[in-house]
Amino acid sequence: MPKFIRLHDSDNVAIATAPLGVGDVVQLDRQPIRILDPIPSGHKFSICDIPAESAVLKYGQPIGIANQLISAGSHVHTQNLRDQHTVVAEITATSPPPDPTPLRRTFDGFVRPDGRVGTRNYVAVLSTVNCSATVCHKVVERFDAQRMLNWPNVDGVFAATHTTGCALQYNGRKHQMIGRTMAGYSDHPNVGGCLVIGLGCEQNTSGYLAEHHGIVPLYAPDGQPLTRDDGVPTLTMQTEGGSAETIDKAERLLEQILDRANRFERSSVDASALMIAVECGGSDGYSGITANPAIGVVSDRVVACGGTSIISETTELYGAEQLLCARSRTPQVAQKLIDLLHWWQQYVAHYGGQLDNNPSVGNKAGGLTTITEKSLGAVSKSGSTALEAVYDYAQRVTTKGLAVMDSPGFDPSSVTGKVAGGANLVLFSTGRGSCFGCKPTPVIKIASNNALFAHMRSDMDLNAGEAIDGKTITQLGDEFFEFALQVASGLPTASERNGFGDYEFIPWTVGPTL
Repeated sequence: MPKFIRLHDSDNVAIATAPLGVGDVVQLDRQPIRILDPIPSGHKFSICDIPAESAVLKYGQPIGIANQLISAGSHVHTQNLRDQHTVVAEITATSPPPDPTPLRRTFDGFVRPDGRVGTRNYVAVLSTVNCSATVCHKVVERFDAQRMLNWPNVDGVFAATHTTGCALQYNGRKHQMIGRTMAGYSDHPNVGGCLVIGLGCEQNTSGYLAEHHGIVPLYAPDGQPLTRDDGVPTLTMQTEGGSAETIDKAERLLEQILDRANRFERSSVDASALMIAVECGGSDGYSGITANPAIGVVSDRVVACGGTSIISETTELYGAEQLLCARSRTPQVAQKLIDLLHWWQQYVAHYGGQLDNNPSVGNKAGGLTTITEKSLGAVSKSGSTALEAVYDYAQRVTTKGLAVMDSPGFDPSSVTGKVAGGANLVLFSTGRGSCFGCKPTPVIKIASNNALFAHMRSDMDLNAGEAIDGKTITQLGDEFFEFALQVASGLPTASERNGFGDYEFIPWTVGPTL
């Protein structure tokens, strides 16, 4: 196999697929290029002289500007490349692609009363405030694997706790964000039952959640059965007499909630019920070449089935937003994305940062230099269909087709928002390695390269490194889509086998702690 890849005919860099040493000679279009610097696998080298202050091209797009003359065969990275991207102010026209050819597939899922379909059947214990977080986890501890055998149709009980819920402006932006997130989890298609536990004096009370987010509390007299199906059973520690009393009552309530959740059984449903979240974390120089575009094929297949695909991480769309804008269904959809990026620029600048601070130490060690380069690889997870809508963080997603959800690039917060929006399956690419799980939604982790897949085999589900060995992205994407249908039907993922997902509920909130 060649020791490098040139992604586009207009590119002036190539990506090493094996380490290259000083003095090595590679052939491009029958022209020899002598390597001048050590080039780690996944990193870029120049295939021609690149003058100072001129664009460095990858994917056929500029990923930054050369700080100095970069001679052919040189390592192109942080020492000689800087980001330089401008977000336009206004979108006046778009060119959405034709709709994909319809595809009919099925999977076995849990049909909920509102018609949505779960890929899992969990029971959730939600804290309204950090003050009730420990109590929530103590309740869950009482339902171990042996006890859960009493409810064979339930995948488990999990606690979704967080660090806020008080010391915030009542119904301000921060309060609304945590409320939306809790509402999305309490009413998620992968959740067959829910219990909410609060302290009692917080801002994020059950009354607030009922008034503004539709989480209607259901208070059951002690020792009495739940006689109504509407509403969410709710406890407050101050009312119940303290933590021990709350835990005991919660245990009794959960038995009833589990009995109800256990009534749901899997049945064959149309794949239009799929709502996938696409995510990348611990990215490297291969992520945008192998795993992310393969996920993009899965996104296209889900949309062709009539389902929904959600991409987020707004800070990792910066530099590639023009590609999504061009595909937007209307200029208004594109403009909403542009407005979000301008907000992010101002938000980050307020704290003395820049969006180009986003590539992590690990990203750079893996070969990614600028946020624009990272974004151009990340956006390929969205596939090729039209962008139908742009949503606020944790907002309920009702659109079919491709959607963007505003979120930071921090993986747990990004995925939490998309799950709150209704995602019932996550496809997560990684180049450096990730052990991420997310109850109640299964996470399919996809390695971008062969070395990672072999090294962290127990955490990886799929290997996109096969694209380097000769498989086409379309072949890989189709294989990954078939695997996604199996996972949606109940096949455990690596993170589920490892028991991960209990501590990855990390809502993103914006605003001061008062």
